[in-house]
Amino acid sequence: MAEAALSLENITCTFVSRDDRSQRYTAVHDTTLAIAPGEFVSVVGPTGCGKSTLLNVSAGLLQPSSGLVRVFGEPLSSINARAGYMFQGEALLPWRSALDNVIAGLEFAGVARAEALERGRDWLRRVGLGGFENRYPHQMSGGMRKRAMLAQTLIRDPDIILMDEPFSALDIQTRQLMENEVLDLWMAKRKAVLFITHDLDEAIAMSDRVVVLSAGPGTHPIGEFHIDLPRPRDVAEVRTHPRFVELHAAIWAVLREEVLKGYAQQKRV
Repeated sequence: MAEAALSLENITCTFVSRDDRSQRYTAVHDTTLAIAPGEFVSVVGPTGCGKSTLLNVSAGLLQPSSGLVRVFGEPLSSINARAGYMFQGEALLPWRSALDNVIAGLEFAGVARAEALERGRDWLRRVGLGGFENRYPHQMSGGMRKRAMLAQTLIRDPDIILMDEPFSALDIQTRQLMENEVLDLWMAKRKAVLFITHDLDEAIAMSDRVVVLSAGPGTHPIGEFHIDLPRPRDVAEVRTHPRFVELHAAIWAVLREEVLKGYAQQKRV
């Protein structure tokens, strides 16, 4: 079996309250998850269950309380240099143009500006923003900003792509366009993807595998489903496939109770 691109081994993340040091909260408990090279894995679970915590651990932005992260077999002890991270919120610098935002990572890595600009223009064309190089974030629509963020993430050709609900704020039409854009780009190079989403339809339409997390605290995987729908896929059309309907029903049967638990916990807060 091929070595995992990203492996989370018995990960536990416990946080101490800033107000009361005696109070502790375990967001993630004893979680193991592996993503193979070229595999697209989505993680779904109730709001606040710890999905983003797992992504931050995978990026090296958060050290787990216990457990081990491996990147292509090597223990991760700092920032995951082989990963690109596309955040849920806005990650564009408002004082930089679309082009300068896209090439920021290359500049920080010491790439010559002429080369960075050439690669940046190419990536803006790939995500449908050719001709918009000089637009600033406030001059772009939400979908355009997400396209720029996608180019910003992929321009460094990461071996692992981490995505934290990147399209949740978009309208449904723009969202489906972006989902297909990501699938087209992913199909071209088949990098390992760990995709966090609340949207079960999105998870099934895009993924090779869907992992279901329990409600917190102490979230952990409680279900895993291989998505055997044919590729390439159109995220709108695949939703009418009989197998899609079967998979949705099977995953929702596991997820539904956890969503209700999570909702009940939020009402008590």
